[in-house]
Formats: sequence, structure tokens, C-alpha cells
Amino acid sequence: MTDTSKEVGVIMALEERFEKQRLPRLLALKDKVDAGDVLDDSDIEFLEQVINDAMRSKPLMDRHPGWQGFCAYVIHLYEEITEKALRNEEKR
Repeated sequence: MTDTSKEVGVIMALEERFEKQRLPRLLALKDKVDAGDVLDDSDIEFLEQVINDAMRSKPLMDRHPGWQGFCAYVIHLYEEITEKALRNEEKR
């Protein structure tokens, strides 16, 4: 197996984990902040884990430009959640 095919396998595993574990929680957090709620400590810890994992995966994704749209979607969702959560916090 070549390094490229190994990397694609890693990316596919990361995508599967994201779709099954991370995305549902991110969407639930988006719904939460869209409803005017603030994030609790476990929500913030989860978001920190997501962004740390994304930063560690960045070099891999940079070598595979076809995945950059996926990465942009995740970053955009993260930004939406955190910006709305901050606005909600400021209103309290």
C-alpha cells in the first residue's frame, strides 16, 4: 500500500468518525445556540477537541485538496456555533 492510499484510508476513517460522532453533536450545539442557549463546560470541551483534531489533521488535508471543501464546512459550522454562543452569552 502506498503512502497516498494509506492517507486516503485515514481520511476516510476521519470522515466516518466525523459523520457518526462529531456532526450530530455539532448540529445539536448549533440548535442549542440558535435557540438562545449558552454553551456549558462539556460543550466547550467538545468544541476544543474538535478544533484540536482539525488542526492536527490539517497537514494531511492540505496534501489532499479534494477534502478542502469538507474541511471548510466543518470550520464554518464551528464558527457559526461559537459566534452565536458568544452573542448569547453577551445577552445574559
